[in-house]
Amino acid sequence: MNKPKIGVVGIPGKWSTEVLADRLEALTGFRAVIDMAKVELRLDSNQLMFGDLDLAQLDGIIVKKISEVYAPSTEDRIHVLSHIEKLGVPMFSSAQTIGQLINRLSGTLALQQGGVPMPKTRITEDLEQALQIVHEFGSVILKPLYSTKARGMVMLTAEQPESELRQALAEYRQDNSLYYMQQTVKLDGKDLGMVFLGGEYLCTYARVGNKDSWNTTIHSGGHYELFEPSEELIELGRKAQACFNLSFTTVDIALTDQGPVVFEVSAFGGFKGALEGCQVDAAEAYAQYVLKQVQQKGVLKC
Repeated sequence: MNKPKIGVVGIPGKWSTEVLADRLEALTGFRAVIDMAKVELRLDSNQLMFGDLDLAQLDGIIVKKISEVYAPSTEDRIHVLSHIEKLGVPMFSSAQTIGQLINRLSGTLALQQGGVPMPKTRITEDLEQALQIVHEFGSVILKPLYSTKARGMVMLTAEQPESELRQALAEYRQDNSLYYMQQTVKLDGKDLGMVFLGGEYLCTYARVGNKDSWNTTIHSGGHYELFEPSEELIELGRKAQACFNLSFTTVDIALTDQGPVVFEVSAFGGFKGALEGCQVDAAEAYAQYVLKQVQQKGVLKC
């Protein structure tokens, strides 16, 4: 019996992309790391070509990373993948769901509608209103709608001089369509990454900051540690990820003196935190999960 051909959309050379492709190759004998920057959609023949490979003929596609950084142009790539998905190629995760999470605002609104506790959040286009929010909250994080790993985020506090705040807000607005502002919460130097596969809980790791940065991301010098959550905390993570239809994801959770809050649900999820923090090979688990899902869907194309 032929084994499924499952491609990986990702960033060639990046560890998370390559390790997932490695795990799939070991299971199926097929390997394809797909760079969306080099893909051609042929609408006249319903083909999505990556070199000589027609992605429409694959038995499945895992979207590990759709671009190096999030941007409005990322949504164009999602539309391209969505067309192939509608032709019957299983996508992990669904292109529509990924699109909902690429934009921070749409993802936040889904969590809000799902009754998931989050830090106090305000959105406005007006500088004067943004300035009032800083004073009301005391301390805020400005978050771009398209960003990962805290890139582009700015912390402002009511203690800063008025002129300094106005200048920071004006400069921020030059590169952003609106002010997405969250009240800062006390992290005690760490926050959590709760991993789910196919909607089922896998493990939880902590991102521990290096004390020289206000955020705990590895990009800013943090590191991973194992964390054992309570059943109540797992249920919070489960509730957050259930707002979306993701094959694999990480829910970012902070423990505060007001109770746990969810920062966001990742469109793709990470492997390194699970591996280094939990000693769990999430790439292997994901590859096996997708293989099983594809095999259950019926006749293989190749």
